[in-house]
Amino acid sequence: MTQAFDQYRESYGDVVQGSIDFSGLEHSFFMRAKANVLFDILASRDASQDTSGLEYLDVGCGIGAFLPYVQDRFHATHGCDISGDSIEKAKELNGTANFRLYDGKRLPYEDASFDVLTTVCVVHHVPAAQWPAYFAEMRRVLKPGGIACVIEHNPLNPLTRLAVARCEFDHDAELLTHWKTEKLFKGAGFKKQNTLHFLFLPTEHKFAQAFERRITKLPLGAQYVGYAEA
Repeated sequence: MTQAFDQYRESYGDVVQGSIDFSGLEHSFFMRAKANVLFDILASRDASQDTSGLEYLDVGCGIGAFLPYVQDRFHATHGCDISGDSIEKAKELNGTANFRLYDGKRLPYEDASFDVLTTVCVVHHVPAAQWPAYFAEMRRVLKPGGIACVIEHNPLNPLTRLAVARCEFDHDAELLTHWKTEKLFKGAGFKKQNTLHFLFLPTEHKFAQAFERRITKLPLGAQYVGYAEA
């Protein structure tokens, strides 16, 4: 897996864009949607919406493509990945973030280090036998009361399946249903598991976004976020 992602250090964005060109949307549209749902979740836990004092970690960050959409909102931003080449590229693209190489088994951080953790479309690349350990590691590095957000492709959405089939580095993907993600959270000892579905409509119009926020329990969005408290 490490070698597979090393080779996409320079071409990651082009490969992803190629897999979703049929939608007529830019990759940045999907990244903004992920960031919006993350901050909606955090706002639901803290009415002040002040995240400026929080330590944030992105597990499986790759070249750091998600970080520009979120890093300015946190006190400090961290990323880790199994691909050393991707980490080097992430450092080039995200000068203010902190990156570490991850051995795929134990996250390279002390216990209770972070307030917020994301893993964005990563779990489907992890061998299924390792999923329980992966979730347990996320819980280990979170502070008590910290939140983990697992953003994944929704296998119940046919257009999502098409995008995955068209993406050359997703050929090994084993997509998780939101039920499976919730079960993995529970097995790792997380509390207050929940799921929001998003990316129902191909637009950022404010009325469309308001409508989407009313139907997050409908399991038909292109992606979902499972989240839970450590």
